[in-house]
Amino acid sequence: MTTLTFQIEGLSCAGCVARAEKALGSAAGVQAAQVNLADETARVDVDGALQDVVGALQKAGYPAREQGVVLDVAQMTCAGCVRRVEQALANGPGVLSAEVNFASETATVRYLEGAITPEDLLALSAKAGYPAQLQQAEGPTVDRKADEVAQLRRDVCIAAVLALPVFVVEMGAHLFPPFHHWLMAHFNMSAVHMAQWALTTILLAGPGRQFYLKGFPALFRGAPEMNSLVAIGTGAAYVFSVVSTFAPGWLPTGTANVYFEAAAVIVVLILVGRWMEARAKGRTGEAIRQLMQLQPPVARVERHGGVQEVPIAQVVVGDVLHLRPGERVAVDGHVLDGHSYVDESMMSGEPTPVAKSATDAVVGGTINGQGSLRYRAEKVGADTILSQIITMVRDTQGAKLPVQARVDRITAVFVPVVIGISALTFFVWLMVGPQPAFGHSVVAAVAVLIIACPCAMGLATPTSIMVGTGRAAQLGVLFRKGEALQGAQACRVVAFDKTGTLTKGLPSLTDFHVTPSHFADEVLRLAASVEQGSEHPLARALVQAAETRGMALAECTAFEAHVGFGVSGTVQGQRVMVGAQRFMAAEKLDASHLHAQAAALAEQGKTPIFVAVDRGVVAVVAVSDPVKPSAKATIKALQARGLSVAMISGDARQTAKALAAQLGVDHVVAEVMPAGKVDAIETLRTRFGPVAFVGDGINDAPALAAADVGVAIGTGTDVAIEAADVVLMSGDVRGVVTAYDLSQRVMRNIGQNLFWAFGYNVALIPVAAGVLVPLGGPALSPMFGAGAMALSSVFVLSNALRLRRVQPALAEEKEV
Repeated sequence: MTTLTFQIEGLSCAGCVARAEKALGSAAGVQAAQVNLADETARVDVDGALQDVVGALQKAGYPAREQGVVLDVAQMTCAGCVRRVEQALANGPGVLSAEVNFASETATVRYLEGAITPEDLLALSAKAGYPAQLQQAEGPTVDRKADEVAQLRRDVCIAAVLALPVFVVEMGAHLFPPFHHWLMAHFNMSAVHMAQWALTTILLAGPGRQFYLKGFPALFRGAPEMNSLVAIGTGAAYVFSVVSTFAPGWLPTGTANVYFEAAAVIVVLILVGRWMEARAKGRTGEAIRQLMQLQPPVARVERHGGVQEVPIAQVVVGDVLHLRPGERVAVDGHVLDGHSYVDESMMSGEPTPVAKSATDAVVGGTINGQGSLRYRAEKVGADTILSQIITMVRDTQGAKLPVQARVDRITAVFVPVVIGISALTFFVWLMVGPQPAFGHSVVAAVAVLIIACPCAMGLATPTSIMVGTGRAAQLGVLFRKGEALQGAQACRVVAFDKTGTLTKGLPSLTDFHVTPSHFADEVLRLAASVEQGSEHPLARALVQAAETRGMALAECTAFEAHVGFGVSGTVQGQRVMVGAQRFMAAEKLDASHLHAQAAALAEQGKTPIFVAVDRGVVAVVAVSDPVKPSAKATIKALQARGLSVAMISGDARQTAKALAAQLGVDHVVAEVMPAGKVDAIETLRTRFGPVAFVGDGINDAPALAAADVGVAIGTGTDVAIEAADVVLMSGDVRGVVTAYDLSQRVMRNIGQNLFWAFGYNVALIPVAAGVLVPLGGPALSPMFGAGAMALSSVFVLSNALRLRRVQPALAEEKEV
């Protein structure tokens, strides 16, 4: 039973308190619940899952306040460490979830506000043996990793200097008999062994002590990890050698051999592996660091009648900033005056600079060209696009893919199983091994302990995720959710919204057919007067056409937007309706006299729009939306990768089919209401399998959420972006191919890493145990095992780092 006190929202009266208490009382595992209106807290006695409590409050309309925090966790060395830190944090009172990323050495914790504090979480991690600190808002510092690399380099150098004489004396005597004879002639072997003991003791007590300080406490807690394997293995070799040196009579006759060189060299090799691993880990987070370095430290702001340089943190919304040639834009805003070209490749992945002048938007972190600009700050701090990109990338890098769950289950039992195999190896060799059996038993058991590598298992997935998502961000593709990284490559069909996705979303009026009883200009003025209240791209086309002709638009009253149909309103006493043919049919208006013209326009790929005045259909106009230059190449590239491509549109069937034929789309779903897009996705999923949907508008948000992977065009609405799993920052649909390609590459990379990590252990642990010896095969030296184990982690990291070289799947195409 746990008693929790945490904050809840939405309380305004005693009735709220009663309803919240009733909701809590109905949750599974809750024995007692008390809600306090004054401080908006709930006190709950619960012995069940907190998710049930949170869900009950959410359903009742009084959600529990949740907080999230990211911790930098030190001294993790393998996948077993990850599991123990997660368990320690998850067992904290009020903790809803805890996810630890071995590659980035961070823990992301979500908890109930008031039930536990970040300081409590730090204490839980430290108690488990892994000191932690709160990650600063600007993210993990480069210095922390650099300090770790420097410390490991020092440890390696010291350990190598101490181990070299031990290795040369012992192994040189075995490999080169004349050297052995020279040693026997000039030195007493007891003195040689004493010297080896002294050097090895200093090595293990100095650079090697970290293995024992972490490994043995973990073993005594019943939660052994990689350090425990190294501590037991090298400790066994060292103790056996000490007894052989100082009390050989305690051992069976003929077994008093020393293995100081094994303990010393094993520590050196594992330290070398950790040094290389730390260096490689530092490179996996390079994308985040590069993004963080894009924001300039200072900005030139108009203050007190002049222009002053102020720290970026002191810039506030509304400030007017000056931007000189070659400088980085400090924060997001809009240009007031000036003209220049700005390199926005950090956001879009495209190298071509973008022209900027008055009213144009500028984004913090982008690089100004040769001109000078004045701009007004509109988003600062965490609200800037750059900060949001960093947050999204960091969140995704810290996510666990579904494939990781299987890895976690295996690593949870891996170290105890290895210790068991080592013990079994010792006793089998002791009973049936050749003489001196005791010495062979120790060597084989130590080799089993040292060869095992849970490090590689723990690094296999998170390193690929970190490097892959970081590179994707550099190419203008943001994976907002970790699951999308695995899910994208599993999609079998990609469905595109039409307007603003495959087309530019900037339609223009191309044709105007009016009945003989009306004047075209008057009908256009009436239609535009109604449409000026709509944000739809087709509405903007009509308004722009009227303004281009110099028409003064009239006031529209009783305006109504009929979603998926059109708009209506009253203009100067006349009831005007503008919309699709289905709108006219729904209002029971006869438009048959204009059907032929509408059909002809649709066959040309244009969108026909009907205009009715006082319930008489008086005109059909055509609006054409230019196709994006990269749309056709994107569709071909997806089809070349074995994907089906569909287009979902609210346009007339003929119009949609004409555009689909032009682009080479496989399947067309036309005349779809916004709510119908979800049904269309379900139909495609039933027919083909997992569906990716690409859209940009508010009406695309349900479809983006319903798809297996929702891809939002970054130039679209915030609602669409929030509903999506992947965001294309440039607004270029070629990013869909890049996203699919990166997803495939990352998952293939993860598969390679896991195959190596598990295959390595499956193949070499039996060899280390000596199963090949009875067949005439080799016995594995513990030193060779240590080297192989170190190289295993380095291989996984090096393989993941190859993803940094991934290029966009489609080359940039210039618009003709």
